[in-house]
Amino acid sequence: MSNLEELQKKVRKLQSRAGTAKMELHDLAEDLPVNWTQIKVVAERTFAVFAELDAAKRDLAASETAR
Repeated sequence: MSNLEELQKKVRKLQSRAGTAKMELHDLAEDLPVNWTQIKVVAERTFAVFAELDAAKRDLAASETAR
């Protein structure tokens, strides 16, 4: 598997994780004030996965440009 294919696979996996994290944060917000103490934990986890996705997308774009 080429580096480009690996990056594409990584981006797809991260997009899935980001979607799941987004829905978890949304569900938490919908249920407020229940579980309000989990806001910071869920938000930090969501932030981290979106930051990782953003970096992977930039790496993929750079790899595609270098081709």
